[in-house]
Amino acid sequence: MILFPAIDLYEKKAVRLLRGDYAQMTVYSEHPEEIALDFLAKGATHIHLVDLEGAKTGETPNFDMVCAIKKVSGLFCEIGGGIRSMQTVSRYLDAGIDRVILGTAAVQDETFLYACAETYGDRIAVGVDLKDGFVAIKGWTQTSDRDVFSFCERMQQIGIKTLICTDISKDGAMQGTNVELYRELSERFSMQIEASGGVSSLDDVKKLRTLDLYGAIIGKAYYTGAIDLKEALEAAK
Repeated sequence: MILFPAIDLYEKKAVRLLRGDYAQMTVYSEHPEEIALDFLAKGATHIHLVDLEGAKTGETPNFDMVCAIKKVSGLFCEIGGGIRSMQTVSRYLDAGIDRVILGTAAVQDETFLYACAETYGDRIAVGVDLKDGFVAIKGWTQTSDRDVFSFCERMQQIGIKTLICTDISKDGAMQGTNVELYRELSERFSMQIEASGGVSSLDDVKKLRTLDLYGAIIGKAYYTGAIDLKEALEAAK
């Protein structure tokens, strides 16, 4: 299982939200590139990046910082947040970002999603953000009418290779991750599943590893010191 330590960007700073609430934001660093270098030093190979401003507005205000993180670290970088046009997809991928994650656009514009998958293949992932059984959109500020499992089934039919699934109720709460959700997803679908939200301890990492998932994302637990990243990377292997 690949571990993806995360950097969430807001005004070019590394921040964390509690359950996606922009009013409950903690700033952890004004130099996110330094965090990426710490990931590298501890043995990480992949980074999960989110443009929190972009997720709400559909723009790319943190584009330069995303590119700087890729450049200084050299790690595999995936980015989500506000990617809603082919122009934005191309801009990130042409700049050397390894994979882009479509969220709101995947829910609201299937034609666009299909075109992205046709053009870029496995460099396109879909973020499935779960709120009360339905898929949330627009930086988690709205809930769509798409049921999570039927939506995932449709993504598999379209040919999406990677799903990043976040249980919003767990995100940033440091109360453990939704193991049963990821077990069901891994049993029902043949896509690469990344678990996101609530990975708070080495025990969480070990539980997810037993499910034969593709990846897991660590966010707040790294920043608070609840998880030693070096130990977590070993536990994920």
